[in-house]
Amino acid sequence: MQLGKEMLYLTQSDVKKVHLPMPELIDLLEDAFIEKSYGRYEMPPKPGIHTRENSYIHAMPCWVPKQDAAGMKWVAGYPANQAKGLPYISGLLILNDTETGLPIAVMDCGWITAVRTGAVSGLSVKRLANPDSEVLGILGCGVQGRSNIEAILAVAKNIKRVYAFDIFPEVTKKYVAEESAKYGVEIIGVATPKEAVVESDILVTAGPILTEPQGVIEKEWLKEGVTLAPVDFDCMFKPRVIEDSVSKCYTDDIGQYQKFKSMGYFPHGPETLPELADVIAKKIPARENKKEKIAAMNIGMALDDMPTAKVIYTRAIEKGIGTVLPL
Repeated sequence: MQLGKEMLYLTQSDVKKVHLPMPELIDLLEDAFIEKSYGRYEMPPKPGIHTRENSYIHAMPCWVPKQDAAGMKWVAGYPANQAKGLPYISGLLILNDTETGLPIAVMDCGWITAVRTGAVSGLSVKRLANPDSEVLGILGCGVQGRSNIEAILAVAKNIKRVYAFDIFPEVTKKYVAEESAKYGVEIIGVATPKEAVVESDILVTAGPILTEPQGVIEKEWLKEGVTLAPVDFDCMFKPRVIEDSVSKCYTDDIGQYQKFKSMGYFPHGPETLPELADVIAKKIPARENKKEKIAAMNIGMALDDMPTAKVIYTRAIEKGIGTVLPL
């Protein structure tokens, strides 16, 4: 491939074909978070446009020198797409050559967004959860419900049972059948959110991100010592449940957290939060006892995407995957 004259195009099928295992991705992002803690990166808060209510199209640029990864993700999230048989999350990711700035690849970002979000939940659980956690709750059995169970089971080795809930019973049933075939744990589909919450040592909420959510999770449902991973911000929780319940709350990026808070999300959340990166770099405490309830309010960062995309690009070149296009 000739720099400045050609670039590699990777479809979603191509990206999946490269095969980046979840444990390896978690390790890759752990390194990226350490770089973030020491300020060795460049990542402005993501700007966006909003053509429909509860929908967005965001630009997410980032540069991580250690991993020689630079580029931008142009990603859309449209909850109404699901009723049309279309993906909620879609978009493209552009990688640039870090010496010349020239584009070297364009690839689908749907799979990358899904797995890196799960990987960050896995990384949060690895650093924040009780190591003897045995029960995982999954609320929302879509793409994130699948990537999060994969990531969390990769790091939480004592999980013996998973409770799964989705507002569509047929989705829950399919999830239980398909995910049970992959993992050696008991997965139980439940009919109400409460059933998925009350026994859970680790809880993932993975519904749509809404400006006016109708939260259902009550403070009293949360088990002592639970670790929360609300990848839909806090949309499934009733107002102030997280703020009034948890001992510690972290975010992946304070700048983006504050930006979304200014847009109306996290209305009861504190103005500032410690960053997960500083926990990973061992600059600040993580869990200090088994009774603490802890939340990881991860927004999602281009710092997750670019190192992931760079590895996928490198391996695609090595394996001859993708289509070379003229510039």
